[in-house]
Amino acid sequence: MLLRDEVLVRLAAEEDIPRLAELLALLFAQEADFRPDRKRQESGLRRILEEPKVGRIYCALSGTRIVGMASLLFTVSTAEGGAAGWLEDMIVDPRWRGRGIGERLLQEVIQGARAASCRRLTLLTDGANAAAIRFYSRAGFLPSAMIPLRLPL
Repeated sequence: MLLRDEVLVRLAAEEDIPRLAELLALLFAQEADFRPDRKRQESGLRRILEEPKVGRIYCALSGTRIVGMASLLFTVSTAEGGAAGWLEDMIVDPRWRGRGIGERLLQEVIQGARAASCRRLTLLTDGANAAAIRFYSRAGFLPSAMIPLRLPL
């Protein structure tokens, strides 16, 4: 069985975009609010990679195979009086789950948010995804009284 220490987590590069788009397709297929659209996902990934002030994309690798990813996006919170981070697009390939890869990715994102002086890290997860809610709760994430609302533009 693969151990956490055998997984390398690194920042994504341009050549990773096709595999990252595959992982996003898996993620969006299981989320009620989103649909996979490879062209859009590749465009979004490219923008993050080209503009470091927007955020960072972390890849988890087993050997040379990307088996998971997570995005850390930056914003400013007036409530916190400084930088805040958004954890987006956290996905581990279903064939690789249960091996500590998600925990390792999440820890790298948290460290990245701290290194960027973020005062808070926020995420959205599908309300019906009990496993994800448990996963994030174990890592210290707390429910918020705030509710998400969206306006497609």
